[in-house]
Amino acid sequence: KTHHPSLSLSLCQIYTYEMSLIKVVDGDAGGYRCEVTSKDKCDICTFEVTVSLLISLNSSGDAGEDAGDLDFSALLKKREKKQKVVEEVDVDVWNILKDAKPCDYEKIAFEYGITDLRGLLTRLKKMKKVEPKKSDAFLKKLEAAYSVEKGKKIHLMVELADLNAPIKWLKNGQEIKPSAKYVFESVGNKRTLTINKCNLSDDAAYECVVGEEKCFTEVFVKEPPITITKLLDDVHTVVGEKVEFEVEVSEEGANVKWMKDGVELNRETAGSKYRFKKDGKRHILIINEATKEDIGMYHALTNGGESKAELEIEDKELEVLQSIADLTVKAAEQAMFKCEVSDEKVTGKWFKDGVEVQPSDRIKITHIGRTHKLMIDEVKPSDAGDYTFVPDGYALSLSAKLNFLDPPKIHLDTSGTGSKNTITVVAGNKLRLDVEITGEPAPTVCWMKGDEAEGRVRVESTKTLSTFVIEGAEKGDEGPYSITVTNPAGEDKVELMIKIVDVPNPPENVECTSVGEDFGTITWDPPAFDGGVPIKGYLMERKKVGSSRWTKLNFDVYESTTYEAKRMIEGVLYEMRVFAVNGIGISQPSANSKPFMPIAPTGEPTRLTVDDVTDTTCALKWRPPEKIGAGGIDGYIIEYCIEGSDQWVQANEEPVGKNQYRVKGLPMGEKMLFRVVAVNIAGRSPPVTLSQAVTIREIVENPKIRVPRNLRTKLIRLVGEKVNLVIPFQGKPHPVVTWSKDGVLLEDKTVGIRTSHVDTIFFIRSAERTHSGKYTLSVQIENVSDSADVHIQVIEKPGPPVAVHVAEVWGFNAALEWKPPKDDGNCEIIGYTIQKADMKTKDWFTVFEHNRRPSCTVPDLVMGNEYFFRVFSENICGLSVEAGISENTAIVGKTGSAPPPMEVNCSPKFTAPLVDRSVIAGYAAAISCAVRGYPKPKIIWMKNNMIIGEDPRFMIRNNQGVLTLNIRKPSMFDGGKYSCRAINDLGQDEVECRLEVRVISQF
Repeated sequence: KTHHPSLSLSLCQIYTYEMSLIKVVDGDAGGYRCEVTSKDKCDICTFEVTVSLLISLNSSGDAGEDAGDLDFSALLKKREKKQKVVEEVDVDVWNILKDAKPCDYEKIAFEYGITDLRGLLTRLKKMKKVEPKKSDAFLKKLEAAYSVEKGKKIHLMVELADLNAPIKWLKNGQEIKPSAKYVFESVGNKRTLTINKCNLSDDAAYECVVGEEKCFTEVFVKEPPITITKLLDDVHTVVGEKVEFEVEVSEEGANVKWMKDGVELNRETAGSKYRFKKDGKRHILIINEATKEDIGMYHALTNGGESKAELEIEDKELEVLQSIADLTVKAAEQAMFKCEVSDEKVTGKWFKDGVEVQPSDRIKITHIGRTHKLMIDEVKPSDAGDYTFVPDGYALSLSAKLNFLDPPKIHLDTSGTGSKNTITVVAGNKLRLDVEITGEPAPTVCWMKGDEAEGRVRVESTKTLSTFVIEGAEKGDEGPYSITVTNPAGEDKVELMIKIVDVPNPPENVECTSVGEDFGTITWDPPAFDGGVPIKGYLMERKKVGSSRWTKLNFDVYESTTYEAKRMIEGVLYEMRVFAVNGIGISQPSANSKPFMPIAPTGEPTRLTVDDVTDTTCALKWRPPEKIGAGGIDGYIIEYCIEGSDQWVQANEEPVGKNQYRVKGLPMGEKMLFRVVAVNIAGRSPPVTLSQAVTIREIVENPKIRVPRNLRTKLIRLVGEKVNLVIPFQGKPHPVVTWSKDGVLLEDKTVGIRTSHVDTIFFIRSAERTHSGKYTLSVQIENVSDSADVHIQVIEKPGPPVAVHVAEVWGFNAALEWKPPKDDGNCEIIGYTIQKADMKTKDWFTVFEHNRRPSCTVPDLVMGNEYFFRVFSENICGLSVEAGISENTAIVGKTGSAPPPMEVNCSPKFTAPLVDRSVIAGYAAAISCAVRGYPKPKIIWMKNNMIIGEDPRFMIRNNQGVLTLNIRKPSMFDGGKYSCRAINDLGQDEVECRLEVRVISQF
């Protein structure tokens, strides 16, 4: 291998390797090496080349002998010698060559049309032989050749006869300048050129020039072999598709040679047909649009390996014999699109404006032989649009337009504006009225105010919309307007009235007429101008005098002109203001009322009760007064007297700050009356008195357990959670408390019990399933007792279902069955989640969630794939950790891969029934079941035993026997009993379910 401009290497792929040297110079002399590498093996041979320059020129020389002295036959395979003759030229070029430099021989030969340069050199050699001169400038010249590995450095050294002689270093005839790459050294008479970090660009011829003398050498940079780490893959595609061949090599920046059927592909010869892309170690050959001519074997070659791949291309063409044509029809007429293709087996789909057309009673789709038809009966305006037929499996589409011829029509909805065709506009606002218009062809629109066009009105019109705009409505814009639309099919006209309204003026004469304990009565007069719209009511605000913060008193409009403002603070000055409200908005606030101050006395305490009675004491409790004066409450005074007497005795010397007090030193057995008064800076409040006298005697109270409401039903906890129950009880004297579980005295050390005089605490730090059961609390005083039961259930996630297997496969469906899990997690199984995966990708996809039955029918399986399934069981804790994997798989056979099975006549039978459902109103719902039968049964859906017809709220689907009824935004009226009936000549079958529609309350 060499990069010298005058040196080339030709390699035969089998046995013979030949190297030719053209335009030989002194620097070509030296040692050469031939390396042969194949995968991980390598072989090397070396040889020497001596160059002698002949400068004797003779125009009559003979070129009949073997050309030149460069005969390597001793090292290479023997072959017959070829006689080459130098072409005779009219001009005697030998005198020119005589005075020329050897490096100019090739240029002179090209100028005079001499193509046999080797024969030319042989002839010059015979004309004159000159003995090599002994160098006067060099004591030691450069070696004939040097070899270095890529990335390392090399030293080129000569010894000069003259220490002071200047020298030059040349690379391929160009002078080298000192740099970090090239370092010059001079030590005594030695001159050294050091080349650092050698790369392929350093593989060249070098010269050292001293005066008129030169010495030559050749540097060979050895490059490690580039191996292929990722091989090519075969490609199978169709005509017109993009093809990419990708190979990955061991090093970045490596050269990769691409070949097709033994012919090299490169940027010069490939043209725009092929593109070559490099991305790091990845090399990609791209064929933009594959044709039949691109079929063949493709090779990627490096100096250390090769990879090949085959490209196969198939035709994919479909001939259109008759395309569909545009149609123009009127209302109630029939429209028919028809097309014909070359292959009668080709199926296809019809689309309208990009949405697939589904057949119905009015729309029919037929395919007879090579002809495809789409027929639309009783055409409606909504049928107009772009229709497209797309053959299945081909990148082809046929399109046409359906034009609907319709008289002009104005669709103006003013139902929300009050009077018919009356539009109310707030003064100063912008009025923009979008009026939808229809008609084919597009009608002409004309707006008028009265009998003439109004200059302040701006009209913007499109094919289906006309916009009426008034910028900044004024009172003068009020009046009658009309819109007229016309086209060749007719005319339509609508008249409307524009009314300009505004917000009302503020109310007048706001004042406070009376005050109370925490309220004030406010009155006012209605506004002088209501804005052209009746007054709906008023909004009130108040604030403290000196404050800037207003507080709203009502959010719904108040219709009267008298209002009682409550919940004010006694002794504080307030101001009020009022807003008027009409259908347009809220007025400016009224002028503030004169300041006023609410004043009220303190009310009596409330809810006086006896808390406890002994032989000499009585404990009382009460609540603060509902109305407290501006002075607040300093405390309470408790008084008592004997029943029948009016001599009240004060029990406490100082007011009590708390809302409870125990009166002591009472006579045992007497009936006593008690009363409490609140006191503050203003004095005593009215008293609150017990309604009945209290007998001063110890009370014996039977035991009673007060079970909290949340414990009256079963208490459910997860495994590991805490259980902490507080159950109050009563009884005097203090009762004895015991706990038992399932009728046995509780002695479980993992359960903690703490009991006080008024309650008992039951706690478990970490619940286990063994803690589930019925716990009984018993309180007893002597021979009287009371008991209460607490049911605790500790649950966890269930185990996986068992015996999951594919029971049956038909069409694109598979029937799946399983048995409930052995471990239900200590609670009811509420459903199952079913997932599927094909054997190719093994990616799992959820098919059903919350499936209640231990079986299901999986639809929409892909033809030719093999599926396996897994099922998760579910309880209120969630899905099981592990899933039950199907014991067998479902294989959906390819069409034509096996003879079709014989259909067996059978009456309809539902393989999956309808299931009762509860749905939320306003959200789409669906119920489904599965049926089998042959001949194909007729399906009838019923609601409350009434057949569901063409109601647009219901959509019925039948996919390979899987029947689905979709209900769009169900309401309360959609609840009831739904049934599905399947009928054929051999019999019928029916399933039913109940659908509950729940309404979620909005707060």
